[in-house]
Amino acid sequence: MKFTPTAIPDVILVQPDVFGDHRGFFMETWHARKFAEGGIDAAFVQDNHSRSAQGILRGLHYQVRQPQGKLVRVVAGEVFDVAVDLRRGSPTFGHWVGELLSADNKHQLWVPPGFAHGFYVTSDTAEVVYKCSDFYAPEHERSLRWDDPDLNIDWPLVNGQPPVLSAKDAAGALLKEAECFP
Repeated sequence: MKFTPTAIPDVILVQPDVFGDHRGFFMETWHARKFAEGGIDAAFVQDNHSRSAQGILRGLHYQVRQPQGKLVRVVAGEVFDVAVDLRRGSPTFGHWVGELLSADNKHQLWVPPGFAHGFYVTSDTAEVVYKCSDFYAPEHERSLRWDDPDLNIDWPLVNGQPPVLSAKDAAGALLKEAECFP
């Protein structure tokens, strides 16, 4: 496995070794020792799976208490996956990184606790699975605005059309007003 820190070093792109032949392929998606050696020493408590159509944007979500680290991968289709640093004490506070994750490239993204996370579906549909380091706590969940001008995220919007959002995500906070981490 290859572990590559992104422009925000705590966010890590994981490229698993994929062994394929005429029968299909095999790969490890989680191996505690290898991941710890690669800089991801997390205990996971919950797995999630979502399916979305093209143009759907989910996020940018985070929990102010019980913050979740997420190991994200795509098992069908393609998404643009984004992590935003919300740790006020961090030199990269308010910065974001984005990676294309797809069923074809089989890459994974580690989004540590203290970050907002979201993804935008670029393919016809996409299925995203992710492991979480803490339990979902809806009373502590917050959302950042996907189009916050201070973040200036370069979303690869299909045909330049605005994304389809949930009511909760449409009402997300701007970074300058958001509840963040110390």
